Amino acid sequence: MANRVTSKPIISADSHVMEPPDTYLPRIESKYRETAPRMVWDDRRGDTVVIDGMKETLPIGLVVAAGKTAEELAGAAARAKFDELLRGGWDPKARIADQDRDGVAGEVIYPSVGMILCNHPDPDYKKACFDAYNLWIAEYCEPSPARLIGLGQTAMRTPEEGIRDLEKIKAMGLRGVMMPGFPVQEDYDSAIYDDFWEAAIALKMPLSFHILTSREGVAKPPRGPKINSFMSIIRGNQDIIGTFIFGGVFERHPKLKIVCVEADAGWAPHFMYRMDHAYDRHRFWMTGAKLSHPPSHYFRENVYMTFQDDWVAFQMREMCNMRRLMWANDYPHSDSTWPRSQELLEKHTARMPQAERDWVLHDNVAELYGLAS
Repeated sequence: MANRVTSKPIISADSHVMEPPDTYLPRIESKYRETAPRMVWDDRRGDTVVIDGMKETLPIGLVVAAGKTAEELAGAAARAKFDELLRGGWDPKARIADQDRDGVAGEVIYPSVGMILCNHPDPDYKKACFDAYNLWIAEYCEPSPARLIGLGQTAMRTPEEGIRDLEKIKAMGLRGVMMPGFPVQEDYDSAIYDDFWEAAIALKMPLSFHILTSREGVAKPPRGPKINSFMSIIRGNQDIIGTFIFGGVFERHPKLKIVCVEADAGWAPHFMYRMDHAYDRHRFWMTGAKLSHPPSHYFRENVYMTFQDDWVAFQMREMCNMRRLMWANDYPHSDSTWPRSQELLEKHTARMPQAERDWVLHDNVAELYGLAS
């Protein structure tokens, strides 16, 4: 394992699996056996995941696309076959070999199909899928739990059920929970979720909000050329952070930690400034919770951020809380830095003191998830 950047083992704070065809069907509640997410062959796009009740499908060639050039991505979904793509997305033995090739000692594992399911309109179907996925990801990570750091999913149908999900997910050996962008009841700043936040704190289960898990608020269809839609990806995460801060969630629960996943971090200093400006100038006529500190205080203390090749984040790190920044390789997705992570990190961290490298590449994620050094 070639790690040329830091003396400590590098941990990716955001990597993924590509759920194989047998993820859901053998494990899902019996009433959903005929409608469970499934992989079908599409003559134009190859193996594609189809989800009952959703128009959107997932051509896996665009999901398992790490290491492809920009030119190759244009045809990545063309007749791609599941068993010909990177095996590490669903085979834990192959995954360890791919980690070694990238100089990475461990990865926090998120779903791929599960991201799309976060936007499913039927909360009961979503719950059944997430329960099945939690069983599968626990099996996937079981051979190497120190290197395959799995997170579970909850549908958040009710706060009470969410607490039970937290307890079950922790008992399965998983390290945290990926949250849907929107709960079923009210919104996350509602007081009905206060017991859930306290349960997450008590159980030491970090809560993650990943990009693409809350589609509301983004223009449909996207404005302008298709590539402009890429720029909208982080907006859902920004709205969630603002909801937690301006809604007083962190004010009421100062020990709560959430993770803003794959939305980059270079924008955070201006976002914090803008929040402080809004609160300073407009809090007496615009609704929001009464805060004991400027909004930026809660951002710095309660929000972790993951990013891949975000050059700006490294340059702006001193305007953030460096103990809340966490690097990731996003394997095996199309935005992944794999297998060139070492090359990029050498360039991006060249002017960083060793202690700061250790924080961003190891210490922050290890402390958040309670991992052994």
